[in-house]
Amino acid sequence: MKIKTFIIIQFVCLVFYSQGTVTSFDDINPSKEFENINVQKIATDINSTTFAIWIKQSVKLHKHVNHVENVYISEGYGDFQLGDSIYHVRNGDLIVIPKNTWHGVKVNSKTPMKVISVQSPEFLGKDRVFKEN
Repeated sequence: MKIKTFIIIQFVCLVFYSQGTVTSFDDINPSKEFENINVQKIATDINSTTFAIWIKQSVKLHKHVNHVENVYISEGYGDFQLGDSIYHVRNGDLIVIPKNTWHGVKVNSKTPMKVISVQSPEFLGKDRVFKEN
C-alpha cells in the first residue's frame, strides 16, 4: 500500500509540477456534452502530453507504437485490457502501458470513467493504431 501511494504521489507531482501547473483534478470538467469519449489536453511539451479523459462506454482496442502511456483512474470502474490480460480497474488504479501494447477499456460504472493520461514523448495525435476485428 505504501508503494502504491508513493507511486501515485510521484506520478501526480511529475504531471503537474513538471508542466508548471498546479490544479485540483476535481476542478477539471468536460468543456462540452459528449456521447462516449471527451479528451481535454491539460499540458504538453516535447517530453510528454497530459490529458483529462472521460469515458462513458468504451475505448476501442488500440496501441501507440512510439509512446508509453500512464493512466490514473480518478472516477469510475470497468474492465481494462492490457495486452492479452483483462483487469478489473477502479478509481485509484494506475496503469502503465508500454510502447506497442494493445489496450482498451469497457466502462461498467453508471458514471463516466475519469482518467489522467500521460503520454511520453509529446503526443501529437498521430501515434494511435486501432486493432481491426
